Amino acid sequence: MSDQYRTLQGVSEGIYKEKGSKFLSFAAPACTVEEAMAFVEGYRKRFHDARHCCYAYSVGVEQPQTRANDDGEPSGTAGRPILGQISSFQLNNVVIVVVRYFGGVLLGTGGLTVAYKTAAAEALKAGTIVDKTLEVPLSLSCDYLCINDVMKLVKDEKLQSVAPVYDQVCRMTLMVPKSRLEGIRGKLEKIESLVITE
Repeated sequence: MSDQYRTLQGVSEGIYKEKGSKFLSFAAPACTVEEAMAFVEGYRKRFHDARHCCYAYSVGVEQPQTRANDDGEPSGTAGRPILGQISSFQLNNVVIVVVRYFGGVLLGTGGLTVAYKTAAAEALKAGTIVDKTLEVPLSLSCDYLCINDVMKLVKDEKLQSVAPVYDQVCRMTLMVPKSRLEGIRGKLEKIESLVITE
């Protein structure tokens, strides 16, 4: 099983114009549905005078949660083509919003599908795509006397330690690549007094 997935490094923007209509697109990384929807709501407020604010997201890596929203456009002409671009770029943990300002000329369902698809692609092309590793948190506690053993393991395995507390009983959470979880857990369990608390 691979731990690697592709996502965006930060927010990127694109634009597509057709027969007077303007399609402004914005893409960003999002690791949760809440994060994705907060991004969408931010652009809804910013472009409150726009006719439509359509979006799609794919959140999660192994079993992604996806959603596509047409926001009043004919069914399947906006959200689905946007989501299709996330798929064709092979991205995870990404949200895209496309804001449409109507130009007075109807584009028809085919024209709308092309416009939303192209606008979404423009935002993704403008972004920086990065490879990331799917990591899971592993929380532990141990006596202070054992912390050197833990820190040596952290360094040797190139793990990230989050919110460490160094006291008589030390606590920390390690971010472990999912495919290496069992191996790391086995090594930690050999350290005296160490307890994995999840």
